[in-house]
Amino acid sequence: MRSLFTRPRALAVLVAGSALAFSPLSGQATAQLPVDQVNPCFAPAEGPSARGGHGADHRELSVAEQKAIDAKTAQLLAAKKARGLAPAPGKLAAANVPVYIHVMRSSSGAGDVTATQINQQIAELNQNFAGGESSSAANTGFTFTLAGTYRYNNSTWHTDGQSTTYRSQTRKGGKNALNIWLVNFSYLGIATFPWDYSSNPKIDGIRVQYTSLPGGSATNFNLGKTATHEAGHWFGLYHTFQGGCTSTNDSVSDTPAQGSASSGCPTGRNSCSLPGLDPIHNYMDYSYDSCYNQFTPGQSTRISNMWTAYRA
Repeated sequence: MRSLFTRPRALAVLVAGSALAFSPLSGQATAQLPVDQVNPCFAPAEGPSARGGHGADHRELSVAEQKAIDAKTAQLLAAKKARGLAPAPGKLAAANVPVYIHVMRSSSGAGDVTATQINQQIAELNQNFAGGESSSAANTGFTFTLAGTYRYNNSTWHTDGQSTTYRSQTRKGGKNALNIWLVNFSYLGIATFPWDYSSNPKIDGIRVQYTSLPGGSATNFNLGKTATHEAGHWFGLYHTFQGGCTSTNDSVSDTPAQGSASSGCPTGRNSCSLPGLDPIHNYMDYSYDSCYNQFTPGQSTRISNMWTAYRA
């Protein structure tokens, strides 16, 4: 998740591009999130300039949990390979992902993004996952097609209230379908992980601050890359700073270990004593949208493995 109220510019109510600070929704800023918000991403503290000074809004995955997930994934991949359901050796999974957009408007119509913005968001996902923004970026092999747009008038849902209910009632498609709910809340986005689908399929997907779509009013975060970041989680990627300055880090070998999340686009930042500068241009850091430009080959491999294990 990319957190709104823990970002450099805490925004919840945006008017003509100016940000107004607001209080978190009930339960959103506690150390333990409600059960319906399993594995959202969070913003760790970074010292005096930490995103609004707020700490983590849910428990961090432990190294033991990461290892357990990786072990389970390996078992599932081996089983699918034995049945001929995994990519051939040397190949990665690739698929076209149907995307269902749920526009959660208020009763007065607030949050009613345009069809043009939605189409631009789909185009942004396709560009980002195709490695179209940098010569260093990996082409993951995944593409996205808009399968349907649904608009609702419900002020409670608009502010992400009753999120378990509205997702359960509105989610479309199977485990291979990406559902995006556009809401107005104190985060930029929240995602579910693929290994959680089997236990709670009705809430699988990502919730995204509607002002973060291309052309939206979220200053520094209105190029549509919040959805890319959250989709990365949906595919099974961690933050690049997951686990901090450790060799385990985000379970991807070609993203340098990162001690803490970035803010803005701090060229040359090095928050960890292990080799490599912080991957500030990676979609799974917390940089500004304008700073993002890549997934790595290692992340592409992880996406392929997670897709094959849990969503294929």
